[in-house]
Amino acid sequence: MRIRPVAADELTALQDIERAAGTVFHAVGMTAIAEDEPFPVDVLEGYRSQGRAWVAVGDEDRPVGYLIGEPVDGALHVEQVSVHPDFAHRRIGEALLAHAAERARDEGLTGLTLTTFTEVPWNAPYYERLGFRVLGEAELTPGLRKIRAHEAELGLDRWPRVCMRRD
Repeated sequence: MRIRPVAADELTALQDIERAAGTVFHAVGMTAIAEDEPFPVDVLEGYRSQGRAWVAVGDEDRPVGYLIGEPVDGALHVEQVSVHPDFAHRRIGEALLAHAAERARDEGLTGLTLTTFTEVPWNAPYYERLGFRVLGEAELTPGLRKIRAHEAELGLDRWPRVCMRRD
């Protein structure tokens, strides 16, 4: 598995990965998440054109997972990380996060942040195993508060969510 920047002609492949990865949410009763549409191509292009989108590719150089992020209050905020379920349990998500951490370090950012569901095994418990910690309310930066407010507007707070950070 190799990680590299996303190519312009791969943006719809990212959407396909997201749709496939979302289907596993059916198993935990989160149908709305499972059926949620991925980011539009123009939004993905924004991340790509800013150098903030990476894919994990296999032998055929075809994306099987991706990560997009943006700087938020001195850290790289992971907006989305997804792996196609056909390639699950191969540490691809972990590799994408490690790559993002290296890029963040190169840019002088202090860590990675993300928001996630607390009760989904491949969300908060997974990130904790990778060294992320749950941030308390007093630790939330203005940017993270804004992200959480936007998520609440989208209805994501129907399920318990947290902000997490790895220095």
